[in-house]
Amino acid sequence: MGPWTRIALWTAVAAVLAGVFALYTRPQMMVALGDMIWACFR
Repeated sequence: MGPWTRIALWTAVAAVLAGVFALYTRPQMMVALGDMIWACFR
């Protein structure tokens, strides 16, 4: 694996993590996620 491929891979991982962390700042998203998880076990 070349250095550019490794840099691109880490950049993609960082972008995905930033997107996930950004979702935690939206309370309505967390409520919807909790409802979906709760619906799996009802």
